[in-house]
Amino acid sequence: MLRQPAFGRRLRKLRQARGLSQTALAGDGMSTGYLSRLESGARQPTERAVAHLAQRLGLDPADFEEPAGGSLAHALSLVSSTGSDTALDTLREALAAEGHEAPVLRWQALWQLAAQRRLQGDHDGEREYLEELVHLGESVGLVALRVRGLTRLARCLRALGEITAALDAAVSAHHLAREDDLDAEDRAAVLLALVSVEAEAGRMPDARAHADELAQIVTGRCDALWAEAMWTCAAVRLRQGDYAAAQVLLEQALEKFSSREDLVLWVRLRFAAGRLYLQKQPPDPQAAERCLIAAEPALAFVGTPGLRQDLLALKADVAFLTGRYDEAHTLLGELATTQLRMSYRDRVRLDILRNQLRIRSGDQSGVKGLRDLAEQAQADANIDLAADIWRILAESLADTTRTTPATPPTPAIPENTTAPAASEA
Repeated sequence: MLRQPAFGRRLRKLRQARGLSQTALAGDGMSTGYLSRLESGARQPTERAVAHLAQRLGLDPADFEEPAGGSLAHALSLVSSTGSDTALDTLREALAAEGHEAPVLRWQALWQLAAQRRLQGDHDGEREYLEELVHLGESVGLVALRVRGLTRLARCLRALGEITAALDAAVSAHHLAREDDLDAEDRAAVLLALVSVEAEAGRMPDARAHADELAQIVTGRCDALWAEAMWTCAAVRLRQGDYAAAQVLLEQALEKFSSREDLVLWVRLRFAAGRLYLQKQPPDPQAAERCLIAAEPALAFVGTPGLRQDLLALKADVAFLTGRYDEAHTLLGELATTQLRMSYRDRVRLDILRNQLRIRSGDQSGVKGLRDLAEQAQADANIDLAADIWRILAESLADTTRTTPATPPTPAIPENTTAPAASEA
């Protein structure tokens, strides 16, 4: 049963969220005075009154019940204090119901929900929250909020492979941050996004200049921001072919950044180091495997689907480089049965490996597969990735002219059928 004063508070919120006056809501079937007393809690609502108001508002009578967590502010406090899935569900319900709440509160709620999606590897879901957050940030009028929203959106779009849109968002955030002279944390966060997107777009001189600026800002720190900066700077050096400098930067982060600070980032740094050891010339799969062995136990505590998939993908790459082709094939098959929670670039890496295995087994469809991936990456303005795929194709073709497969033809490699089509540091 609906009781006062909760019903009155809820009714007022719903009316105000729709921009209605009491007279407009009351209509011909109810006096404005009676509606006013309902909202103040002075009168208990009858079933007939509830039905009339629900019809006028286009709601179900049950919608007059207060959300389980109460107000948006209360839901935000629950998330801040517990961070549990239940608290996040309560926040989502409160956000949907409290359309009239202060814009800054809504911004904070969208930020928390986007972060949850990001942690789960759900970049499409994250994008929906972030686009609303960026739009809301413009109406709030606080430059710092606009910059943070655009920065996070740039990183999300990069993960989705939408490089042109990501670059636009990152450049806008960088311009606003410099124009308003924001603090070091905000400027560094912007540069993290900007450098990564510029590198993906093949704008290496810009990426290197901004990476050097980023390194200067975080000098003297050893927190999560510093670790991410070292990772980002290492990625730029790696793409410039300076493997030694990239390795030094990443190994500094591995040594100085504590798992107590951020266990997820600690794991991802080891995955990044593993990837570096596979990409350097010549590759060092044994060093990469040591990184995976160090990181894997932590997945018992922070084993999100995305991190587990990253681990399997890296294991597959190590297996391929060490000639364990059946194992690589098996790991790809395991990934094909799951809904991928990976960035665009990491999904493409899986497709690259599938085609490398096809070429290795004598199936020339792998050549066309790699060529198609490279052309698609070029069309998506992902110039750095496209160049990498062309290089791998050339190396694969060279290998087939020098060697004969040492193993029987590999069975058809399963594709991932549950993940969206391929369209982040």
